[in-house]
Amino acid sequence: MAIVAPSILSADFARLSDEVGDVLEKGADWIHCDVMDGRFVPNITFGPPVVQAVAPVAGDATVDCHLMIVEPDRYLEDFHKAGADVITVHAEACVHLHRSLQAIRNLGARAGVALNPHTPPEVLDYVLEDLDLVLVMSVNPGFGGQSLIESALRKLEVVRGSVDRRGLSVLLEVDGGVKPDNARRFTSAGADVLVSGSGVFGAQDRAAAIAALKDA
Repeated sequence: MAIVAPSILSADFARLSDEVGDVLEKGADWIHCDVMDGRFVPNITFGPPVVQAVAPVAGDATVDCHLMIVEPDRYLEDFHKAGADVITVHAEACVHLHRSLQAIRNLGARAGVALNPHTPPEVLDYVLEDLDLVLVMSVNPGFGGQSLIESALRKLEVVRGSVDRRGLSVLLEVDGGVKPDNARRFTSAGADVLVSGSGVFGAQDRAAAIAALKDA
């Protein structure tokens, strides 16, 4: 059964606490926080104060922070203190990726690496053992509501093969264009965690959407 991580990027921020509580009540497993700085990606979203507001509502659910920002090392401690359980940095944004992952784990958080659509999976070869999660972007980061980039499915299969061959317990997450009607394509390619923003928060029946994602 897939882990479902609704992205709050698609939530109603005027009533964010209620929105987070609602999707968790209706079956979501994680809460996904897309942090954008207007530099690594064109958009600007939010920082640690929003994560700090979400974390108490999330309770025992995993708060999953995806940092689409330059110089992420400067903010790792801030996001962990705010309540992030998983902190994912972009391979493209880290000059010393191994050092960044060590810093995340030393804080007590789980460490993830995200790959943009153009980034080959081989960049993970020498850090895979230091990871708890790999996030494959199936759209170009920066905006919600985009359509799937098909080549991401092949990348998921490659990463899944690498993790399994090494006998690692690394979760494989996918973000971008994930909907109940295509979720099985991602899980068949090896995804464990499905990030869905508009696919959950924009659904008329959120419980049904989450159930469909879980059953993919």
